[in-house]
Amino acid sequence: MILALALALAAQANPEAEMVMDHKRREAEKSAPAPKLSVDSKVLKSDFVRPSAMQQKFDACLDAALDDPIAGAQRAEEWRMASGGYLARQCLGFAYAQQQRWLPAMTAFQQAADEADVAGDPVSAQLWVQAGNAALAGGNPENAQKYFDAALAHGLADGLEKGEVHLDRARALVAQDRLADARQDIDLALAQVPKDPLAWLLSATLARRMDNLALAQSHIAKALELASDDASVALEEGNIAVLTGADDKAKLAWERAVKLAPDSPAGTAAAHNLGQLAAQAVTSAPASK
Repeated sequence: MILALALALAAQANPEAEMVMDHKRREAEKSAPAPKLSVDSKVLKSDFVRPSAMQQKFDACLDAALDDPIAGAQRAEEWRMASGGYLARQCLGFAYAQQQRWLPAMTAFQQAADEADVAGDPVSAQLWVQAGNAALAGGNPENAQKYFDAALAHGLADGLEKGEVHLDRARALVAQDRLADARQDIDLALAQVPKDPLAWLLSATLARRMDNLALAQSHIAKALELASDDASVALEEGNIAVLTGADDKAKLAWERAVKLAPDSPAGTAAAHNLGQLAAQAVTSAPASK
């Protein structure tokens, strides 16, 4: 879960994806840890037998990188040079991600995934996901898509993990303006994670961008059912409403987004939209005689 929060920092600049932080963190605290980008027990425990000494060294390396990412990166590199293998590279990627150095983080995760594939460790699928998210954060959606392709090629089991990889690949495809391809991945994600509000939010946003307002309305309604207290959902509800001519509904939704998270990207965008809506109302109002 720690690495998820580190790499997700880049998503905060995107109001449409901001809800992945607060809402999903709260849900994770209630149930199982979210698998995306995590280095927790869900990822590291499998039928693959790893020497306990290596596991302990890996845990200590992560702790060091969390306490001091620069010193942690140096420690991970020293371990890598001393035959630390893909665990050392994964720790190195984590340390770089803590510093928001996305290109070296992507490279470290990609190299770790390659080595884990050779070793036959199923953790490699998650390492490809980590590489993909680092690539997305660093503005490289083409590489991100390739890494998500590699993760899915491992034959992930149906459920949350598989659904979130499809969602990640959809984000990479949207960033390449391949909206029709992204639609296919989001539909696959919705089938895998029907209770994930982020999936419905991103689906609604994509439908709006593709001028399918009926689908956008339907899917933002599902997001609202699952995360009515999320500012990004409220922002998108307003975005869709204004395009259907429901200015009053848009105003209420944007006001709710501002109230929920005034200093967030979603709240800031909603406040801007409210200003534009007010200015438009003044411009269109009939002149007094």
